[in-house]
Amino acid sequence: MNASFPQPTLATLVLDFDSTFTSVEALDILAELLSAADPARAADVAHIKSLTDQAMSGEISFADALNRRVQILKPTRDDIAALIEVLKTKVSVSIERNRAVFGENPGKFRIISGGFHDFIDAVVADYGIAAEYVLANRLIWNEDGVATGVDQTNPLSQDGGKITAVGQLGLTGDIVMIGDGWTDFEVYKGGAASRFYAFTENVARPKVVAAVTGDTAHVAVSFDEVLHAEGYQGRYSFPRSKLKVLLLENIHPEAIRAFREEGYDVTTVKGALDEDDLIKALQGVHILGLRSKTNLTAKAVEAADKLMAVGAFCIGTNQIDLEACSKKGIAVFNAPYSNTRSVVEMVMGLTVILTRNIYDKSVQMHGGKWDKSATGAHEVRGKTLGIIGYGAIGSQLSILAEAFGMRVIYFDLAEKLTLGNAKRYRSLDALLAEADVVSLHVDGRAENKNIFGAAQFARMKDGALFINLSRGHVVDIDALSQALQSGKIYGAAVDVFPEEPRTNDDPFVSSLIGLKNLILTPHIGGSTEEAQEAIGQFASERLLNFLNRGDTTFSVNMPHVQLSEVDGRHRLLHLHKNVPGVLAAINQIMAKHDLNVLAQHLKTNETLGYVIVDVDRGYPKEALDELKAVNGTLKFRSLQ
Repeated sequence: MNASFPQPTLATLVLDFDSTFTSVEALDILAELLSAADPARAADVAHIKSLTDQAMSGEISFADALNRRVQILKPTRDDIAALIEVLKTKVSVSIERNRAVFGENPGKFRIISGGFHDFIDAVVADYGIAAEYVLANRLIWNEDGVATGVDQTNPLSQDGGKITAVGQLGLTGDIVMIGDGWTDFEVYKGGAASRFYAFTENVARPKVVAAVTGDTAHVAVSFDEVLHAEGYQGRYSFPRSKLKVLLLENIHPEAIRAFREEGYDVTTVKGALDEDDLIKALQGVHILGLRSKTNLTAKAVEAADKLMAVGAFCIGTNQIDLEACSKKGIAVFNAPYSNTRSVVEMVMGLTVILTRNIYDKSVQMHGGKWDKSATGAHEVRGKTLGIIGYGAIGSQLSILAEAFGMRVIYFDLAEKLTLGNAKRYRSLDALLAEADVVSLHVDGRAENKNIFGAAQFARMKDGALFINLSRGHVVDIDALSQALQSGKIYGAAVDVFPEEPRTNDDPFVSSLIGLKNLILTPHIGGSTEEAQEAIGQFASERLLNFLNRGDTTFSVNMPHVQLSEVDGRHRLLHLHKNVPGVLAAINQIMAKHDLNVLAQHLKTNETLGYVIVDVDRGYPKEALDELKAVNGTLKFRSLQ
């Protein structure tokens, strides 16, 4: 540890056990276990929970509630052993997330509870908290091993007992009380603690939250906030619960779960937002998740005061102004492979449906017409599929199409690894002249607008099929309509459109509506439960890796750096314009403050530079301020 500057004096943190260290009330869980073993005791569960809530909210005396609950329960030692095993699985998420801090700061944490040593000691021991640092009651047992009461000589068995117990610790320095209940607040109110945090991760008790006012009493939605405020972890970094995540357009619940499980503040919006609404919504937001209908424009990026990263929960990023994001040091991620299989399966399904004329047959049947005929219906086997764009989707489509017995040809401007028996054509016109089915799989860059128009349809084989599941603006819709109506192409399937409704409640308007042998679908190529879950997992993992350790792997605009977890060190992340002298300036600051560098990385691209420095825990705030002021700095943050 560096000793060239004063180290902070850390307060002793006293944590309540029920609904703070653990996410549950232990005696409530005990009642449930006893009821499960003996259904005749089901009424006891409701009675116990009622007494718990009344005591925690300060409606009845704690001593009265405690004694009455023990008299109702009368647990055996075996019951307590079973309770311990359950409680070990119910530790609060943010406590578990910060497990290491207890071992790193022995003696600085105390557990206090109106509950009992009989089960608390075993649970907190797994976190390196010895029984001598636990303040709790003790059960009285009879000769048959049944708990019959509470040791009345213990101050914690009485009203106001927590104040007395904390006062008797004889600790020097500040004492901080953390808990959810009224008796926890009383420790602070009674002068036994210097500061108080109303812990609301598991339950928010209105009376307690309402009582929290002033500079020394706060609401904490997670243990991260407490550790941050008290200087234990990441004292100059931002606690996760203060980082706001905004997820738009019905992003999969798996992503929401992932962010919340890591302690981030998540807000969801059902549909897409236009520019003005997005600008308003982005105020104070650190992470944005969107799909294909919300456009993150340069104006919106400029107005985003806190934005650190953007996740496109889809394949493309053309809806995001990447240049504007890069200029502000905002990392952008996407999910380029997660819905590949879903799109490919849909293309093959549409190919079969169109080739067999199934769609129009179905429409006729719904109109009461029976038309059993083979006219115009064909197998796909032996037909030629022309793929335009041989990326992740196009290449996988070629494999599946060959399994159907199709011949595959493809056109791509870039060199690609050809899979299976597919053949690359270097001329788009040559591909169009041979393909029985043409399927588009190009990206959404602006220069691809209307790349498939009247001239391309004219070069297709007479009676060929056309499928577009890529981007709406790449096809001239009027030219497609004319090609269908003239009979130049026999049928088509379109899943994407130049203009799409923002929500499912908005109307769909297109010149393609009503045309024969044309299948229209509402941009659902990647909309399977499997794909959306995979996208939710992939994109959220990329964003969380960036947030939690600075990893930029798979970013579409940042220099790629793959990083390990931050373990036993402090990580400084410096994103800057790619200009000379930045690394030298950073190293000068490190030397000036005598910082011990454990590891250092530098990666650049054409416009950005990214420096990652791992240091030991001895660093002053002044060093961080100087790092932020280095010429060319775009973003700077520290991780613990």
